[in-house]
Amino acid sequence: MTKPIQLISPVDGRVYAERMPLSMADAKAMARRARAAQPAWAARPLEERIALVKAGVAKLNEMKDLVVEELAWQMGRPTRFGGEFGGVNDRTSYMAEIAAETLAPTVVEASDRFERRIVREAVGVVLIVAPWNYPYLTTINTLVPALIAGNSVVLKHASQTLLVGERLADAFHAAGVPEDVFQNVVLDHGTTEALIGARAFNFVNFTGSVSGGYAIERAAAGTFTATGLELGGKDPGYVRADADLDAAVDSLMDGAMFNAGQCCCGIERIYVHESLYDAFVEKAVAWVKALKLGNPFEPETTLGPMANVRFARVVREQVAEAVAAGAKPLIDPALFPADDGGAYLAPQILVNVTHDMRVMKEESFGPVVGIMKVSGDEEAIGLMNDSPYGLTCSLWTEDAEAAAEIGARLETGTVYMNRCDYLDPALCWTGCKDTGRGAALSALGYMSVTRPKSYHLKKVTK
Repeated sequence: MTKPIQLISPVDGRVYAERMPLSMADAKAMARRARAAQPAWAARPLEERIALVKAGVAKLNEMKDLVVEELAWQMGRPTRFGGEFGGVNDRTSYMAEIAAETLAPTVVEASDRFERRIVREAVGVVLIVAPWNYPYLTTINTLVPALIAGNSVVLKHASQTLLVGERLADAFHAAGVPEDVFQNVVLDHGTTEALIGARAFNFVNFTGSVSGGYAIERAAAGTFTATGLELGGKDPGYVRADADLDAAVDSLMDGAMFNAGQCCCGIERIYVHESLYDAFVEKAVAWVKALKLGNPFEPETTLGPMANVRFARVVREQVAEAVAAGAKPLIDPALFPADDGGAYLAPQILVNVTHDMRVMKEESFGPVVGIMKVSGDEEAIGLMNDSPYGLTCSLWTEDAEAAAEIGARLETGTVYMNRCDYLDPALCWTGCKDTGRGAALSALGYMSVTRPKSYHLKKVTK
C-alpha cells in the first residue's frame, strides 16, 4: 500500500505537510505529457521563453513572506535571513542575459556554396531531483537554463521541502509557463528510478548524498541518459601566515555555521598557519559563542534547528567519536540551552583533531568545524587534498599569485581567495572526486541541458 510522504518540521517535530506520491501509472502519464509538451515549447522564440521564465521568478518574489515562513517550518532557517531571493534573482538574471549568445549557432561557413553551422538544441525532458538545504537556489540552477533552452522540466523535490516545488510551479504557471512544460511531482524512490530506467528523461540533475548519486547512476545504467550529480563535500579553508586574521575568522566561521552548517559549500575543516593558529582559534571561539540558537521565527535567532533529527544525530556521533579519540571541544553546549538533543544542536569547534577522525574526513553537514595547525603551504595542500570530496576550497592570503599556484594543485571545483560559501553565476559550479560530475551556471550550465547538432548544407550539386 502506498504511504504518504511526510514532512516533519524541525521547529516542533510535527507533521507540517504530507503528500501522496504518484502511482506508477500516473507517473508514466506525467512523463508522457512532459514529452509531448516539449516540442511546442522549444519552438517558441527564445526571447519569449526568457520573458516567461523571468516572469515566473518575479511571481515567486511576490510570495516572499509566505516562502520565508514556510522555509523556517520546513528546514529550520531563521526568518531573519529572508529566504534565498537574492541568489535566485541574480542567477536568473545572469542566465537569461547570456542565453542568446550562449545558445547562438556557431557558423563555420556561410557562402554561396555551403552553409555549415553547429546549433545547440534542447535535450528534451529534464528531471531535477532537488535537495532541501537551499531548496530554491539549487532548483533554479537547472530550472532556469533548462526552460530557457527549450526543455520541459519535471521537478521532484526533497521530502523535507515538499512545499518548495509547489510554490515554484504556482509561480511559473501563473506567469504563463504551460503546466505540462514544468511539472512539480511527488515520487517515491522506486518510481523515480523506474522512470529513469525507462528513459523517461533525457537529462537528470541530482543534488544530494553520494549514496543517492549511486542510485541515480544505477537507474540510468544502460540508458545513455545524461546525469549531472552534485554530491557530498568536505570543503576546507586555509589561513596562510599573511592572511587578514579578523576577516578570515569572520568569513570562515560564517561559512561553517550559516544555515546550521547545512551548506553544500560550507566550511567543514580549517587549516591555520602555526603563526596565527592560537589567535585564530581564540577569535573563532568568541565568534561562535555570540550565536543565538533557537526558534527560527524569533528575530534574535541566528542559528536555527537542523532540518531533521537524524541529521543532527550524525553530527553528534561524529563529535562524540572525535572527542573519545582525543579531540578537544571548545564550546560548552550549556551556553546554548535550546539544544534539546534533537534537531536543535549547539555549534561546536574541535581542536586536536586528525584525519583519522570521521569529523575531518566524512561530510558533517552541521554546525561543527575542526581546526588544525599547519606549518605552511605544503602541509596544507596535502591535508586539503586528503578527502574523497572536491567542491570548493577557501584560501586566505594577501598574495593572489600564491593563491593561484596553490589552487592549481588542489583537487576541487572552485578556488576562493578571501571569501567562501558563495556561488558566482558567471562561473561554472562543478566538483570532482566523490562530489560528482557535471556543470551548472555560467555558459557551461547550458551545455548540460542542450546537445549539439551540426548542419552541412551544400547549395550546389557540383
